[in-house]
Amino acid sequence: MNSNEYDKEKALLEELESYKREREKIKKLVGSIGGKNFVKKDRIINIVFLGIVVGLFIVEITTNIIPLYLSLEVAVLLISVKIVWLIQNITKMDHFLFWILNSIEFRINSLDKKISELGDIISGERNQ
Repeated sequence: MNSNEYDKEKALLEELESYKREREKIKKLVGSIGGKNFVKKDRIINIVFLGIVVGLFIVEITTNIIPLYLSLEVAVLLISVKIVWLIQNITKMDHFLFWILNSIEFRINSLDKKISELGDIISGERNQ
């Protein structure tokens, strides 16, 4: 094995290690954005919102302490807040997905350049 082949093999091993590090970093990042803790937090927030809205309707129907329009307005406000919160979470996830797709596109383009270079090297060796 000559020095040139050894250098190519070493470069490939370094690139493989870089890929593994990048993959682990992405796994950690995905876990922090949409992991089990997020699901628990989301479920608790949903239960709280639903409890408040249902509680307002039950209090309104059974006691008439709170005026009808006030309880409806509070319920609509809470539902609106929940919708805004969901839109914000969807936007954050879309941004993350865009970042991942952009990263994949960058990697594909760099691999395409390397394949083209290897093709040129191979065709140059065949011509000699």
